[in-house]
Amino acid sequence: MYSQYIMNGFLINPSLAGRDGYTTVNLTAREQWVGMSGAPRTLAASFQTRLLKNSFMSRSHQVRKRVFKPSKGSNVGLGGYLFNDNNGIVRRTGFQAAYAYHISMGRSSGGLVDDLAFGLALTTYQYAINDKGLLYSYDDDTYWREYDKVKIIPDANFGVCYTSENYYVGFSMTNMLRGSLMVDNTSDKKSLELGHFFLTGGYSYDLDRDWAIKPSALIKSSDMLFKSIQLDLTARVYYKKDYWAGLSWRTNDAIITMFGFRYDKFYFGYAFDMALTDIRKQTYGSHEITLVAKFGESARRFRWLNSF
Repeated sequence: MYSQYIMNGFLINPSLAGRDGYTTVNLTAREQWVGMSGAPRTLAASFQTRLLKNSFMSRSHQVRKRVFKPSKGSNVGLGGYLFNDNNGIVRRTGFQAAYAYHISMGRSSGGLVDDLAFGLALTTYQYAINDKGLLYSYDDDTYWREYDKVKIIPDANFGVCYTSENYYVGFSMTNMLRGSLMVDNTSDKKSLELGHFFLTGGYSYDLDRDWAIKPSALIKSSDMLFKSIQLDLTARVYYKKDYWAGLSWRTNDAIITMFGFRYDKFYFGYAFDMALTDIRKQTYGSHEITLVAKFGESARRFRWLNSF
């Protein structure tokens, strides 16, 4: 779960790898239900970039008349991220590598290129149970004794997204294999993971030269389709694209306030979740911090890609 998924949609949709053409490094830290023992805690570090067809290079054989032309972006985006997620006695630690293919759909009225992208990600994570965190002993339970406390699970995620100058819409699914390929499960009792589905969409509306409002929505579900649907409705206000603040409502869960700013190539975002359920009596809320660095004004850093 991420309250600021908009700052790095790549975490839930691999087709967004390389969408903005920058090389982007993102760090996200989330502390959920602060004050409660064993509460969920998530750390994620991601990287994504867009490959180029050629680098900044000389187009003239005459030294004195050397002409430089900018590189052109290819259709390929690459990305990956490391994650560590703790939830009670359960811990998931792993990494994901993603490949995205972008198809130009023509230019919008503002001159920007509309983009249709498909993405596939391969992920491997360690699923571990810390039995030291249990309140009671289950040593007399045959199933508990025989079941592996640590498993290595490879899996795959898929996503598709369409973005234009003013709006975007995307769909993705995770755990496509449902954890069926457990490398070190020595028992014959396999427990499959749930698959998750994400549907996102948003719109950008310019109020004037400096101000803009961006409403968005995220629908989340799992294989338990009619029991686990959750909706995030968000509205953010931007000032000169450098400062923003927003409010979000997550159904049957929380109200989220958020703000952030940009300084040069660096972005900072903070979100606070105030629980709406009875769990608010046991916690001080949830906190999420996101740090982003984007590089890429000069294509010369991609010289090594000429061989592709």
